[in-house]
Amino acid sequence: VQLQASGGGLVQGGGSLRLSCVASGTIFSLNGMGWYRQAPGKQRELVARFSTAGSINYADSVKGRFTISRDNAKNTVYLQMNSLKPDDTAVYYCHYSAPRTPNSYWGQGTQVTVSS
Repeated sequence: VQLQASGGGLVQGGGSLRLSCVASGTIFSLNGMGWYRQAPGKQRELVARFSTAGSINYADSVKGRFTISRDNAKNTVYLQMNSLKPDDTAVYYCHYSAPRTPNSYWGQGTQVTVSS
């Protein structure tokens, strides 16, 4: 499984960005796909994901501002980020946890920088 993330960039506070993650390889379902982020000096944290059972989880800090969605036909998961804040600045990583297996995969990361 390979994950290709894109869509990061520099945006002013209050702006929007949309991240995309295309999965290739043996993917039976996009359940288990999600986004994490890591800011300088901080631990990697969950942003949003489809659980392996298909429910959606969001970090409290992004609820109401970020939306995760998917296109099964394109094996693609999106993260729409609105009302961005400087605290959202981080490298965003796509992640896949294969349902009913111990296997998980990371994409290469895409930088999101929000200026004040």
